[in-house]
Amino acid sequence: MSEEPKDKPAPGKEEMSEEYTEASVSQANAAAEAEGADAPVDDHEVLVRLMAENEELKDARLRAAAEMENLRRRTSRDVHDARSYAIANFARDMLSVSDNLRRAIEAIPQEAREAGDKGFTALIEGVEMTERAMLSTMERHGVKKLDPEGEKFDPNFHQAMFEVPREDIPANMVVQVVQTGYVIGDRVLRPAMVGVSKGGPKAPEGAEPGPPAPEAEKDA
Repeated sequence: MSEEPKDKPAPGKEEMSEEYTEASVSQANAAAEAEGADAPVDDHEVLVRLMAENEELKDARLRAAAEMENLRRRTSRDVHDARSYAIANFARDMLSVSDNLRRAIEAIPQEAREAGDKGFTALIEGVEMTERAMLSTMERHGVKKLDPEGEKFDPNFHQAMFEVPREDIPANMVVQVVQTGYVIGDRVLRPAMVGVSKGGPKAPEGAEPGPPAPEAEKDA
C-alpha cells in the first residue's frame, strides 16, 4: 500500500513578512514613477534652503526690533508732550489775567506813586507782587514770557503790527513791543505783537531771530 504524499508545510511568518515588504517597496516605487516623483534632494540643496530661511527669519527679527524701537520712541515723545503741554489751554486762558495785572500797574500815574500814601503804595506793591508770583508760577510749569525788543524779527514768535522808519539800526529789528508773547516749551501760546524797523542797513547775517523753535505753532 503506497503512502499518500504529506501536505506541503505552510509558509512561516518570516517568509510572509519578506514577501509583504518586497511587494510594498515595489508598489511604492511604481507609484513614485507613475506620479513623476522627484529624485531625493541632496545635502547641499537642503543646506542652501535652510540658510535662506535663516536669513529671512533674521531679517524679520530685525524689522520687528526696529518697529518696537520706533514705537518706544513715539510713545516716549507722546508722554513727554502730554506732560509738557497738558496745561497749554489753561495757560493761554491765564494770559488775559496777566495782561490785566500789567495794565493795572501801568495805569497808575507817576504822581500817585510819588505821593507817598502808604495805603496806595501797599496796593501797588501787592499788584506787582501778584504779577511776579503769577509769572514765576507759570514759568515753573514751562510757560515763559517773550519780550523781544532789540531782537531780530522772527515770524515764528513775533507778529508785526507796524513798521518804524529807523536809519540808525538795522532793518527788520523789533523796536517796540505792543504786547508781550508767551511760549510753553518750544510752542507759542501767543506771539509777541511788535513794531519792526525799516529803512536802516541790512541786519547782520549772524543776528539771531529770537529763541529757536523747530516746532513753533502760532496761536490761531
